[in-house]
This record gives sequence, structure tokens and C-alpha cells, in this order.
Amino acid sequence: MYQNLVLVGRLGRDPEMRYMPDGTPVTSFSMATDRAYNDKNGQLVRETTWWRVSVFGKQAETANQYLSKGKMVLVEGRLRADPKTGGPQVYTRQDGTVGASFEVIANAIRFLSPKSEGTGSVEGEETLEAGAQHEEQVPF
Repeated sequence: MYQNLVLVGRLGRDPEMRYMPDGTPVTSFSMATDRAYNDKNGQLVRETTWWRVSVFGKQAETANQYLSKGKMVLVEGRLRADPKTGGPQVYTRQDGTVGASFEVIANAIRFLSPKSEGTGSVEGEETLEAGAQHEEQVPF
């Protein structure tokens, strides 16, 4: 079986790095993806989905160093279901409404923000993958 998820969005907060008991670095951040469409009445509808992303190892260190709130990023990984529900993690917000968040375990991260925003390589993009530092640019 195989699962691969590709997300493009912006960080909702600065990444946070911590270490597992065996010393492996783990960086976590939230990111938002947006979708806009016209409903049947022609009204523009905007939909935002929030994702919790976890990155491990060397790419966790690099992501923590170069990413910050508002930066655009492409994340490739797998969706991790809540062990209790088999779906997204459900929680209650401070205002009493119910929310849900999805967790992604990242395999690769591509920094998409321009170099002028302080991220990426000379071309304005940087890729992090398990076992590889660079890959060819995405053709879009």
C-alpha cells in the first residue's frame, strides 16, 4: 500500500524544534492551505484547511533554521490519523466551537518563498528530503 500527500501553503506560526529521547530532532509547524471557488449563486467562497506538520532528522534542523511564520512551503508526506478516532484530531476551541486538525509526517519539504524573504537557495527554492539535500525544481 502507498500513501503520498502534497500540500502547498503558508506557515501559521514559527516552527518549534524538540528532540526525541534518542536525540533525533523533530520540528513541528502548522500550515494553512487555501481553496477558492464560486458557489452555485456565483459568490466567492474561500476555504482554509490547517495542517500540523512534523519533520524528523537533518531536515528538521534545516526547516527550523529557515522557515518562519508566513513563509510558503511545499510539503510531501503521509497523513497520520488520530489513533483514537481514525480521522483528524478533534478539539474544542477557546470559544467553544469544535475544530479538527490533520497531522502530516513530512518526507520532503521545498521552501517556496523568495530569497528576499530569507529562505531558499540562489534560485529561491530549497528542497529537503530524507537521504537527499536537493532535487530538480517543481515545474510550476
